[in-house]
Amino acid sequence: MAVLVCGGAGYIGSHINKQLHKAGYETVVFDNLIYGHREAVKWGCFEQGDLKNIEDIEKVFCKYSIDAVFHFAAYAYVGESVTEPEKYYYNNVANTLNLLKVMRKHGCNKIIFSSTCATYGEPEKVPITEDMRQNPINPYGASKLMVERIFKDYQTAYDLKFVVLRYFNAAGADPDGEIGESHNPETHIIPLVLDAASGKREAIKVFGTDYETSDGSCIRDYIHVYDLATAHIQALHYLEQGKESDSFNLGNELGTSVLEVIDSVKRITGRNFKVILADRRPGDPAKLVGSSLKAQNVLGWKPVYADVDKIVEHAWRWHEKAEY
Repeated sequence: MAVLVCGGAGYIGSHINKQLHKAGYETVVFDNLIYGHREAVKWGCFEQGDLKNIEDIEKVFCKYSIDAVFHFAAYAYVGESVTEPEKYYYNNVANTLNLLKVMRKHGCNKIIFSSTCATYGEPEKVPITEDMRQNPINPYGASKLMVERIFKDYQTAYDLKFVVLRYFNAAGADPDGEIGESHNPETHIIPLVLDAASGKREAIKVFGTDYETSDGSCIRDYIHVYDLATAHIQALHYLEQGKESDSFNLGNELGTSVLEVIDSVKRITGRNFKVILADRRPGDPAKLVGSSLKAQNVLGWKPVYADVDKIVEHAWRWHEKAEY
């Protein structure tokens, strides 16, 4: 039996693919390579295709005996989702229905879904727990929440078994340096700061220094991509044991400010660079930190690389020799 990794050529999907391989699973990566990188698929089989084409999905399920699915294939630029919501609802929601349709046809009923803390919207309190109200404030978060609701309905009607994993800020790179983070356009803070440290970017801009935080800059919950990967493996084991479908936050429970990230990059790289202090951006909460207590208690998961310096160190090691 094989595990299908939809979007497995992307940042998070490629790291999960590696850890699945190390755990002894046969993997099939399915990706349209719009944002993914073929070079990041170093383990398992690769099949190029698009979830918008049911025929592409059908070919994979006919060729391989798929026992479970990991679903990372989504558009994830929040700002773009506001200006192009149709693109996000078709890709993130309608295409998921295509995937579920083919899964049902072939008797595959286990799926692990890459969701987001953006489904919560503006948090009522921090740390954010799974029982808090989900009220997304952008189409990206709304599209992910719609898929979560679809899973619940499919569970009732078709016996779908699922685990939803709501990430906070994925960061870092493979500790072995084999794969890392590369987006086009890049919007994630750590690779942007590393670009400034390496001279690829003239400066790094900090949006807002007057928040009610220790240093005035936004605080976010950065979680190492390796730790995300181990959580996915444990989520698969959870479903294989016949446990009930459920949703979990994945975060470090350690808030790190933007200015603290910049200081960490300077420490790890030994380089200085220009920092521009700018006004706040609309819609940026002062603090987003998640509770991962439920994942620890139920899945037996615990982050290994919680320290921001270690996250930056691994990201920098890959950044210096990035192949894609």
